[in-house]
Amino acid sequence: MPPVDRRRAPAPAAPGVDRAPEAVVVVNARSRRGAALHDRIAPALVARGVRVLDVHVVRDPGAELPDLLPRVLAAEPEVLVVGSGDGTLAAVVDHLAGRRTVLGYLPLGTTNNTGRSLGLPLRLGAALDVVAHGRTVSVDLGRANDDWFANLVSVGLSSEVAGRTPHLLKRRLGRAAYALTAARALVTHRPFEAEVTVDGRTWHVRTHQLNVANGRVHAGTAIAADAGIDDRLLVAYALGGAHPASVMAAAVHQATTPWRPLGHKGYVTGTEIRVVTDRALRLDVDGELTDTVGPDEPLVVQVDAGALRVRVPQGFVPRDPLAAER
Repeated sequence: MPPVDRRRAPAPAAPGVDRAPEAVVVVNARSRRGAALHDRIAPALVARGVRVLDVHVVRDPGAELPDLLPRVLAAEPEVLVVGSGDGTLAAVVDHLAGRRTVLGYLPLGTTNNTGRSLGLPLRLGAALDVVAHGRTVSVDLGRANDDWFANLVSVGLSSEVAGRTPHLLKRRLGRAAYALTAARALVTHRPFEAEVTVDGRTWHVRTHQLNVANGRVHAGTAIAADAGIDDRLLVAYALGGAHPASVMAAAVHQATTPWRPLGHKGYVTGTEIRVVTDRALRLDVDGELTDTVGPDEPLVVQVDAGALRVRVPQGFVPRDPLAAER
């Protein structure tokens, strides 16, 4: 009689529910909640049936991630669990774009715009449930001059805010830290002129802030009722005009009208957006300062449809039917 194999096969998943995966965990301990929660993540995943292959706690993302991520992804893990804010995630998607490895994202940052765009819960336990028992879909990424990003690239006031908001203030005040820093910076910030070309259509604007969004959330609030991270479109919009008061008014209007559709807000959508500004300005890519845009340095933003595979809640409704799991 042949020997009996007593190893238990994994139980089949219920209809519409993925089985708990194998995963490698990367946590930014400098993110707003990462320092307090990073040691809970791996045990909690194991308790949910996830096989955790390795854990990496990062304390200097800019220095550590460029070497760590290629090494981790060379083994092609089934899921890469990332606990961080939007800035760290922008670096992660540079390495995940187009791969079979699935992102399991735990929003531990300040505004968590990408997590909100994906419909992820902000409470750690619920976010871990999504990693273990959610579903896998393909969502879009944006490319700003060939730098992938998940949610938003912007020019203007936000670049100063990203560079000037103290880390300790973000940890203590959360999203209010950005609003406070923006109000102070706006006093001396000079407006700029931009030529924006969207799929061949050009418009000119003088403003303090210009945004190009791939995701559906900015500053913790939905951009519009019909914006989506999987709709194969980018959204371009100026936040106010040249007068500082118009910026404040536009920010309040944006925060209080998430239910209005894009067309009613006057926002422009397309698959390729080109921006040229009248002076050199830093780019803010998901909260991280990167390159510059200026008269001789255009910003070209394109959408890469379905470039990122990610775990989302079971109730996530794809805006593009092609975003469903492949």
